[in-house]
Amino acid sequence: MRNAHEIDFRIFGNDIQVLEIELDPNETVIAEAGAMVYMEEGIDFQTKMGDGSNPSQGFLGKLVSAGSRLITGESLFMTHFTHRGYGKSRVAFSAPYPGTILPLDLQQLSGNTLIAQKDAFLAAALGTKLAMHFNQKLGSGLFGGEGFILQRLSGDGLAFLHAGGTIVEKELNNETLRVDTGCVVAFEQGIDFSIQRAGGLKSMIFGGEGIFLATLRGTGKVWLQSMPVKKLIEALVPRGENAKKEGGFMSSFLE
Repeated sequence: MRNAHEIDFRIFGNDIQVLEIELDPNETVIAEAGAMVYMEEGIDFQTKMGDGSNPSQGFLGKLVSAGSRLITGESLFMTHFTHRGYGKSRVAFSAPYPGTILPLDLQQLSGNTLIAQKDAFLAAALGTKLAMHFNQKLGSGLFGGEGFILQRLSGDGLAFLHAGGTIVEKELNNETLRVDTGCVVAFEQGIDFSIQRAGGLKSMIFGGEGIFLATLRGTGKVWLQSMPVKKLIEALVPRGENAKKEGGFMSSFLE
């Protein structure tokens, strides 16, 4: 028996995907505010502070939980979708930018826990706990694409992340993997995440891979994305505008 609600799901599409959750009566799925695409008859939704993983939690606890989400850059509130009717009913969600939706069963992960970048969470079965995860290494916080504060998802139910482009799953066995800092989506808690310089001075300046790389070391699974939203935005901005911004920055710097 799981503590989290046992939801069923389907994922539609390739590049811009839709996640459809099928709920039995009184089952609930939690999601980021604004992620809903459609919902069928019988679905009731409420915006609440907190993830609802601890029903006995008082107002202060919910406030602390909501505040931690605000620090990670997410909305203060979450939306709870519950099937109040009979039979089965469905509610669907989509990611805020093109990419891939990644379904994960937390019960099958090390320690029933997943560490994810702060904007990767899309939805989860009620009973999933979302909390801040501080990266204890200062360098990772200052220079890593994921920042000093990450998200920790824990529980025994289904959780859904979204990422830009294609998702690649790598399994490390006491190994080390070096990755572009923005390409890390999530990793199991047995993985150590840190930042190191991208080779020598020439490689750092002219290599085109950035000054720093993320280093993932240990035993466990790692999920990577091929197109971080930052790179997507940079690709969509005309080169002239980029040059203008860089010129303006240099002018202000020289002044």
